[in-house]
Amino acid sequence: MPKPCVLLAALSAALPLAFIALAAALSGWFNIYNNALSDLGHATRSNVAPIFNLGLSIGGLMLVTVGELCVLRGSKLIGTTLALSGFCLVLVAVFDEVYGRLHFYVSVAFFLSLAALLIEYALVQGSLARRLLSLFALTVAVLSWVLHLMYGIPRGAAIPELISIVASLPFYFDYVSRIGAGG
Repeated sequence: MPKPCVLLAALSAALPLAFIALAAALSGWFNIYNNALSDLGHATRSNVAPIFNLGLSIGGLMLVTVGELCVLRGSKLIGTTLALSGFCLVLVAVFDEVYGRLHFYVSVAFFLSLAALLIEYALVQGSLARRLLSLFALTVAVLSWVLHLMYGIPRGAAIPELISIVASLPFYFDYVSRIGAGG
């Protein structure tokens, strides 16, 4: 049976992703190539905003919990950044696209926090292979954003958003399973 921290980490990723998938499926209009994920959370334009924003809020609170209760004792830096990442995810839900630039800023903060976590993971690893893999994942995520922001490929931000999230998950799970497994 998995330890509580490992289970909580798995749920902190699975639940918001499930809510995002449910919102996308129920929306009737969402297109992964033309939209940002946050379009699903627009309070006045999206019929599925409550589902999407609830999922982000639950996930964010769970990330804060994992950071503070499971990871902080193993690494103050990673635990604090993970908690900050969770807080930023909650802010993405609270300050949805209705808030314009404020939503943009909290979204950027969330994705930058994921990048910081990949860098921090590389810094604390004893294994060269793990360091290189996390930096490779960071490179893939950054390149997906460069293609989107500079060349409009794809038109919407959903794909680089998902790439950034998926790129960070193996390292998040690895770190929690090794450091937070006792919790």
